[in-house]
Amino acid sequence: MLKKRYRRHKRVRAKIFGTAKRPRLCIFRSAKHIYAQLIDDEKGKTLAAASDSGIKRTKLKTKKTKADKAKEVGKLIAEKAKTKKIEKVVFDRGGYQYHGRVKALAEGAREGGLKF
Repeated sequence: MLKKRYRRHKRVRAKIFGTAKRPRLCIFRSAKHIYAQLIDDEKGKTLAAASDSGIKRTKLKTKKTKADKAKEVGKLIAEKAKTKKIEKVVFDRGGYQYHGRVKALAEGAREGGLKF
């Protein structure tokens, strides 16, 4: 199962590339958590990062599902991108299907103002 995801991720990464003006929004999804990074592939630097562990617990008292947490992570990464004056990104789903938590994170980032 893991080898298949790596194969899909390599195929996706062959087509997309992040720059300083339009960084790559990379997603990693584990069984419990979800992480997002804005990466400049030209310099090999992470410009911003967010995860569901970085969200205050008070925000998540009413929201309990993983998809809701992922949407909050999307909004958080969009806020961090705005502070760095980044509006457009390239979406890297990391070999995961665009479904469920990955889709929720993308929608949250769009609501936060990112364009991809």
